Amino acid sequence: MKSPLLATVSLAFALPLAAQQDTLHRLPEVVVKSYLSKESLLRIPTAVSVLSPQQLALQQGASMVPAFNSVAGVRMEERSPGSYRLSIRGSLLRSPFGIRNVKIYMDEIPLTDAGGNTYLNLLDPQVLSGAEVLKGPDGSLFGANSGGVVRLDVLPPAGDSTRLQAAVQGGGYGHFHATAGYRQQLGNYAFQLFQGYQRSDGYRQNTAMRRSYTQLGQRWEYKPGYVLKMLGFYSDLGYRTPGGLTLAQLDKDPRAARPATPALPGAITQKAGIYNRTVQGGLVHEAQFSPRWQHVITVFGANTHFENPFITNYEARDENTFGFRTYLSWTNKPTAPLFQWRWQAGIEWQRTVSDIINYGNNQGVRGAVQVADKLTAGQYFYFSRFHATLQRWTLEAAASMNHYHYNYNRDGNMKVAFTPQLMPRLSLSYLVNEQLTGRVTVSRGYSPPATAEVRASDNIINTALRPETGWNYEAGLRLLPLSRRYSLDVTGFHYRMQDAIVHKLRDNGAEFFVNAGGVNQTGVEVDGMLQLMQPRVRGVIRGLELRGSYTWSDFYFRDYVSSGKDFSGNRLTGVPRSVVVSGLTVYLPKAVYLYVAHNYTSTIPLNDANSAYARGYHLVQCKAAWQLPISGKCKISVQAGADNLLNQSYSLGNDLNAVGERYYNPAPGRTYFGGIHVAL
Repeated sequence: MKSPLLATVSLAFALPLAAQQDTLHRLPEVVVKSYLSKESLLRIPTAVSVLSPQQLALQQGASMVPAFNSVAGVRMEERSPGSYRLSIRGSLLRSPFGIRNVKIYMDEIPLTDAGGNTYLNLLDPQVLSGAEVLKGPDGSLFGANSGGVVRLDVLPPAGDSTRLQAAVQGGGYGHFHATAGYRQQLGNYAFQLFQGYQRSDGYRQNTAMRRSYTQLGQRWEYKPGYVLKMLGFYSDLGYRTPGGLTLAQLDKDPRAARPATPALPGAITQKAGIYNRTVQGGLVHEAQFSPRWQHVITVFGANTHFENPFITNYEARDENTFGFRTYLSWTNKPTAPLFQWRWQAGIEWQRTVSDIINYGNNQGVRGAVQVADKLTAGQYFYFSRFHATLQRWTLEAAASMNHYHYNYNRDGNMKVAFTPQLMPRLSLSYLVNEQLTGRVTVSRGYSPPATAEVRASDNIINTALRPETGWNYEAGLRLLPLSRRYSLDVTGFHYRMQDAIVHKLRDNGAEFFVNAGGVNQTGVEVDGMLQLMQPRVRGVIRGLELRGSYTWSDFYFRDYVSSGKDFSGNRLTGVPRSVVVSGLTVYLPKAVYLYVAHNYTSTIPLNDANSAYARGYHLVQCKAAWQLPISGKCKISVQAGADNLLNQSYSLGNDLNAVGERYYNPAPGRTYFGGIHVAL
C-alpha cells in the first residue's frame, strides 16, 4: 500500500539503472486528465490523488483494495472475494454492497449507471493502467455526487511499445489469476485486446468466486487532431456471499458462513450469492478544430443480467443503460504570456431501465414470484467550467445543473422527479514558489437516492427518500519539487450534509434506507513521499522510497432520531477515526525489489447507536520481484509475497446496523502468493 500523490515519482525506478540519475532531473510534469484537459497537479486547486502504473505494479495484482486504500480519504472493502465496496470521505454507509455516491468513469465513459450504481467488481484489476481520485463533492463536471469521482485508465499508456503480455498468479485458498493482453500499433491506428480469468475458493464457507473478463480497445487518429476511440468489455462474474457473524460466532469459527436461525435458513442452504453478466462499451470522438477549439462526444451503453439468491428471496434484474456525454472546450491564444484561460461547457444524459423480479428462494432455486417492478431512472446535467491562470494564481469556477427522476409501474405508471439542483464549485490556488501551492475550495454536494435504495431488498418502493445535500469547505497545501525526491499534500475539509441516507435492516434481514438528518464531516488527509536514497547503479541497496498517507475523520450525526432513539452526536457508522498507511520500497541489484506495506485502521462503529465497534487492526503486506536477466525484447519477472503477515483477526467489510448483531465478515489470516509475468 502506498500514497498515490505523485504519479511519476516511481518512474525513475522503473527505468534502466544507467538512466536513473539523469532522469531524476528531467522527469515529466505530473498532470491530471480528469478535468477535461491536462492540468498540472502542482497547480490544480482541488484535492486530487493519482495512482500511476508503477504504483499499481507494486501491489499483489489480484485485488484493487490495497491500491485504493493507500489513498488518503478513501476506504475500499472486500467482504469476500469479488465483493467490493468503495467510499470516499465516509460515503460507505449507503452501500451494503456495491458502490454508491461515487461517480466512476472509464476514460470518458461512465461506469456508473443512471440509477447511481457502479459495478466496479466487474473489472479485472490487472486491466488498470492508472487512476485519478477527485475527493469530496465535485459535481461541477460529473453530475450528482457528494463523495467524489474516480477516473480509471484502462487502455495502455501512450508510447507503450509492449505488444504481448501474460501473467499467472496463484495463492492461498484456491486463488488463481491469469491474464493475457495484445496490443498493436499500425500507423495512426492502435488496437488492444485483454483477457482475464480469476477464481478463488475464499477463506470462509460459501465464498467461492470466479470472473471471466474480456476487453477490447481501439484508437484511430484518422487525421491530425481528430481521434475516434472505442472501448468495450464483457464480464461474467459470480461469487457466493457468506453473510455476517456475531462476535460469539466469529470467535468460535471465523471461517463459518452465516448459520441458520429458528426463523431463517443459513447462507449455505440458500446458496446466497451474486451473479452478474454485463456487456458495456462506448465510442469517443475527439475533434481539435483549431489550437483553441476542441469538441468531444461520447455515446455509451450497457446491458446487465443480475441475480442475487438471498436468505429471504431470489432477485433477478435485467438492466439496460444508454446515454451520451459531450462538451466543447475553448482556450485563449497560447502565446498569451501572463493570462491563460480555458472554458468548457457540455451536457451528460443517461437512462437506465431495470426489470426487477423477486422470487422465493428454495435453496438457491427460484420459487414463486413475490413482486415484479419496472424501474426507470433518468438523469441529465449541464456543466460548465472556467479555468484561468494569472502569474501565480489559478482560479476555477464551475457548476452543473442536475435533473433526476425515476418511474415505476407497480401501481400504474408513477413518476418521482426531484427539484433540479445547482452544484457550484469555486477553487483558488496560489503558487508560493516553484514547488509549493496553497489552495481553497467551496463546493456544494448533491446526491439523489440510488435505485437500489429506492427499491431495496425489502421490495418496498420508498418514494419518501430524499437526496443528500450540503456545502463543503476545504483548504490544502501541495509540495511537489521538480526533483521529485519528496512530496507532501495536506487537505483539511468540513462538509455539512443534510438528509444523509442511512442503511437499515428489518428483522428478517431485508434492507431499507432512511434519511438521517444532518451529518458533520470534518477531516484531514495527508499524502507524502520521500526518497530515502536516490537511485544509483552501485551498492547493495540501489534505492529506497518511503510513501505514506494519514486520514483523520471526525464524522458524526448532527441531528438524527430514528424509531424513538436519538443518535445525535454519535460517530458516523462504518467510518474509522484514523487510518495510517505506509510503504517502503527497497531496490536491490539484479533488478530485484522488495516492497513492504503497513496499514493501521482504528476502531469502527458498527451501528448508529455506537454500541458495537470493530477492533482496530494492523495489516502488513510484502512483495518481492525479480526481472530475469534476459536480453532482447522479452522481459520475464517472477514475484512472490504475503498478505496479513501479522496474522491479524479483522473484518475487511462489516455489515452495518445488522440485525442480531451479525456485523462481522472475517478476512483471511496470513496468506501467500506467487506468480510470473512475461512481456514482449
